[in-house]
Amino acid sequence: MTQHVAQPTATTPVVPTRLPVRAIAPWAAFAGVLMLILLYFVGAEQGATSVFSGTGVHEWVHDARHLLGFPCH
Repeated sequence: MTQHVAQPTATTPVVPTRLPVRAIAPWAAFAGVLMLILLYFVGAEQGATSVFSGTGVHEWVHDARHLLGFPCH
C-alpha cells in the first residue's frame, strides 16, 4: 500500500509565516542584554571595573579574550 503525497507545483504559492514584532521584541531584548553581559565579562571584567574580586572570571574567559582581540596581558 503506497501513500500519495501531493507535490508542490509551479502554481502552488508559497506563503511565508509572518511573525509580529511584538512576539519577537522580548526575545530580541533578552538576547541583546545577554550579549552585553557576555561582552562585559569577556572584555572588561578585570581591574578597576571588576565586579568579582580575584582572577577567576579572567581565567574562565582568557582564551575568548584573545580570540576576540581584547588585550589582557
